Amino acid sequence: MMKLSKLSASLAALVMVAGGGAALANPMVGGAAMYESKNIVENAVNSKDHTTLVAAVQAAGLVDTLASPGPFTVFAPTNAAFGKLPAGTVDTLLKPESKGTLTAVLTYHVVPGTLTAADLAANAQANGGKATLTTVQGAKLTVWGKDGKWYVTDAKGGKAQITIADVKQSNGVIHVVDGVLLPG
Repeated sequence: MMKLSKLSASLAALVMVAGGGAALANPMVGGAAMYESKNIVENAVNSKDHTTLVAAVQAAGLVDTLASPGPFTVFAPTNAAFGKLPAGTVDTLLKPESKGTLTAVLTYHVVPGTLTAADLAANAQANGGKATLTTVQGAKLTVWGKDGKWYVTDAKGGKAQITIADVKQSNGVIHVVDGVLLPG
């Protein structure tokens, strides 16, 4: 089990790499600047790596929710993450008749409150190396670190790596992930 300082250091290193070495500045995401003064939706629409996520949030009718004061912690899958799903899955989820399923999948990526990388590391340290989080959808996610990298495991055992941590928003924080998380 890693000590808290090592956990925090590995997450801090991830933040610095993602942010181009400036730990205090918000990292760029999808080639776009992310502004702490803007909300989750306002920033996400500018990321070329999150067009599928934005389309899904719009189709699910969650724009107003994610633009509200929150605060929220969002594990935001990239377009490439959605591309790893079986062929046709995204198209099916975006259909009006799939709105309930889509909403469940998207709200499974959202945790109430603002949980920074340091918060996740402290929670993991306090709980034997793994932080268990309850999502807005109601199911659990597990955050854990190994070899300086941080991962999120879903209820089905699927794993996504946090590739960019601590993208601060006016209503929370985004952690970019390379996989879509699925509730049980």
